[in-house]
Amino acid sequence: MSELIVLGSANAVTSPGHANTHLLLSTDNKRVLIDCGTNPVVQLQEAGCDINSVTDIILTHMHPDHVSGFPILLMDMWLTGRKHPINVYGLSFTLERIEQMMSLYNWHEWPDFFQVNFFTIPSGKHELVLQDNDLKIISSPAKHFLPNICLRMELQPGNKNIVYSCDTEPSLDVQDLAQAADILIHEATGNLPGHSSALQAAEIAQNAGVKTLFLIHYPVSDLTNETQLKEAANYYSGKIIRAVDSMRINLDNL
Repeated sequence: MSELIVLGSANAVTSPGHANTHLLLSTDNKRVLIDCGTNPVVQLQEAGCDINSVTDIILTHMHPDHVSGFPILLMDMWLTGRKHPINVYGLSFTLERIEQMMSLYNWHEWPDFFQVNFFTIPSGKHELVLQDNDLKIISSPAKHFLPNICLRMELQPGNKNIVYSCDTEPSLDVQDLAQAADILIHEATGNLPGHSSALQAAEIAQNAGVKTLFLIHYPVSDLTNETQLKEAANYYSGKIIRAVDSMRINLDNL
């Protein structure tokens, strides 16, 4: 079964029950963690996922709410006996700083530490991130304060397509990547520099011909009202869902 689990749905400011936005994509052969904010160890455990079953980690950009959980995740994998390698993907800007961050913890001196393979994602459009028989992930630039990527996840069989915007202002690159996608998971922090509102996310979804729009990376205070959903419905004619922590999306049924 292919499944996408919303491990966290909040923007940079969290609250009990609402972790920073990060996702787990699960297929027959892969467990791909997308971003690594808050404490992904706890979020993965709550989702019923063994942390050592994660095969790949994609880091979209080097902001704390997207990478701060990376050191504790790797340390806990080591402490719980992981022996097999893990693959980590990101832009060169991101990976250079991730290795600098890990060096502060002297991670190369941790005894019997498992192998970590770093793979640099080129900064262009429609760049291949990873691929196997079941899954292909490609990236394009997002429009944020620092180098950042959006992702398109293509699943076989059935040609199912899921796009994740990550943090971005309204972007034609995101819209291009999302063309005819089954699902667009788009941030809805607000109409702010480096971010998008729910209405702007809806415009991208409508223009790209997306089947279903999920709003994510929103202020947790917005959970108390329907303003975002109403804003998005003013422009987008498809189905709109607000992502919440621990939400599971069965991708086989799209």
